[in-house]
Amino acid sequence: MQDTGMVAVLLGLSALLNYMDRGTLSIAAPILKDELGISPVRLGELLSAFFWTYACAQALAGWMVDRLNVNWILTAGFIIWSAATALTGGAHAFATLLALRLLLGLGESVAFPSYSRIIAYNVPEQKRGFANSAVSAGQMLGPGLGILFGGMLMARYGWRPVFVILGFASLLWLAPWLRSMPPSRHARPPHGAAAPPIHELLRVRSLWGTCVGLFCINYVNYFLITWLPYFLVRERHFTLREMATLAGTAYIAAACCALLAGRLSDRWVSAGGSPSLVRKTFTAGGLALSGIFLGFASVSGEAVCAGALILGVIFFAVCASNVWAMTQTMAGPAAAGSWTGLQNFVGNMAGVLAPALTGWILDRSGEFYWAFVITVGVALTGVAAWVFLVGRVEPAIWGRGSSAEGI
Repeated sequence: MQDTGMVAVLLGLSALLNYMDRGTLSIAAPILKDELGISPVRLGELLSAFFWTYACAQALAGWMVDRLNVNWILTAGFIIWSAATALTGGAHAFATLLALRLLLGLGESVAFPSYSRIIAYNVPEQKRGFANSAVSAGQMLGPGLGILFGGMLMARYGWRPVFVILGFASLLWLAPWLRSMPPSRHARPPHGAAAPPIHELLRVRSLWGTCVGLFCINYVNYFLITWLPYFLVRERHFTLREMATLAGTAYIAAACCALLAGRLSDRWVSAGGSPSLVRKTFTAGGLALSGIFLGFASVSGEAVCAGALILGVIFFAVCASNVWAMTQTMAGPAAAGSWTGLQNFVGNMAGVLAPALTGWILDRSGEFYWAFVITVGVALTGVAAWVFLVGRVEPAIWGRGSSAEGI
């Protein structure tokens, strides 16, 4: 790769735009619910629709990036999801919004398989924590900036202009990407390095461990992204501006902590720490603390709730900083896209479940208490998966089934 640092920055920036695009609808949810006159259940369906196509297209996206030029797959997906965001600003019916959310999910489905393929092929183990933390920082900054500035802009101008401007402005990312993306020899599989077949991947215990672990991480993530603005405005009675400030601050602080966690994990590995110990400590420890603080947020007063939510989001970022570094090491360059696709398929079913289940609970109970209880339980289940179900974090030897089965 000509400039690993620049490509990592651009991947992080694309993740930022990715998460702004998928999360902006949740910021508009309180306004949108009243404008369309829909119930919490229907709002939950709209918030989860993105994940129907996003999750289901993951396996195909992973297959594609391990066999075709990953640069152009990522470019095409980026154009599709940016266009879907811009068009959302002109939608006036529930069905139109639903269709555009499905298109957004289809475009964004190529993102993480592409990130893993690029990083696994171009970045050594001792630097993968920071490279992946750049993507994780984008995951945090996207909702943070979206909530902070999107919420304020929507309060003043309405929700439609925000979608239009965000969608078209995102396309500016293409110019530096086309100049700095990896050369073709680093973007397509080399001769003789064919990806292992799916049935061989499915025999690896650690693959299933990362699938369960990512499902639990994503449940926490998508619960926050899709319902945190609504929770703060409708249940805790924050104004739209106060909600934007609190949630935006939490996610911006989390982005900084993700970068710090990635750097610290790389230093630990460089100093002789095993990838298994290092990556699992950050991932499982961060997820456990995130779940604990979110539990406090659900039962505390306004001031403690605000602090607990900020800490819950920060520790989620610490967790996310090392997740994909484990996948890239275990899968290796030949299978990074396919493994990531399968892992993201299972993991993002949480995006279908979390928004819809939360909407159902809210419709039945009128409060968020049980939604938080379930989220904390899922987080702790994820801790167990990363610690016990995922095996040693070391490269699989594909083509020799017994070598991969123990991972």
